[in-house]
Amino acid sequence: MIVNNEAARDQPAQTEVATFGAGCFWCVEAVFLELDGVLAVESGYSGGTVPDTTYEQVSTGATGHAEVCRIRYDPAKIGYDDLLEVFWKTHDPTTPNRQGNDIGTQYRSVVFYHNQQQKALAEKYRRQLDASGAFQSPIVTEIVPAAEFFKAEQYHQDYYRNNPQRGYCRVVIGPKLEKLRKLFKDKLRPGA
Repeated sequence: MIVNNEAARDQPAQTEVATFGAGCFWCVEAVFLELDGVLAVESGYSGGTVPDTTYEQVSTGATGHAEVCRIRYDPAKIGYDDLLEVFWKTHDPTTPNRQGNDIGTQYRSVVFYHNQQQKALAEKYRRQLDASGAFQSPIVTEIVPAAEFFKAEQYHQDYYRNNPQRGYCRVVIGPKLEKLRKLFKDKLRPGA
């Protein structure tokens, strides 16, 4: 069972925020909503120069924004290191400004860290992956300070859940979720 991104939930004593860009935010949102301990995922834009930007502006590639997801999570249930593991294993961090057929700076692989601990963990994980040879090419993921986040238009929120039969959802997001469910059975929400 995928929890409704907008449903009211009992809030834990402490929540933390992670912000990742890994291609189309519809994919990223669908992946992270499956994880136990993730409380909410919002699709949006970050890292650019145009305030109050829109999808149409970001899609041109001229604003400097990346499509990102802001993830609110319960650190008592899932750690930032777990989120990083899912992040790097559910997209290709070696292709600059591209994920599959989605091409442009808005689709770059990026970690926007919110504190020094997140920065250190992201850099450590990237070094370990590069050293391990997990990927044939070097990781190009940017690790940069969190920038202003602009929530995407409402029709982008909960996109996969609301549009599972659309072609992009079936062809691109569906296989990502299958991979997630195989690799991370122990991190999924009960019933997912």
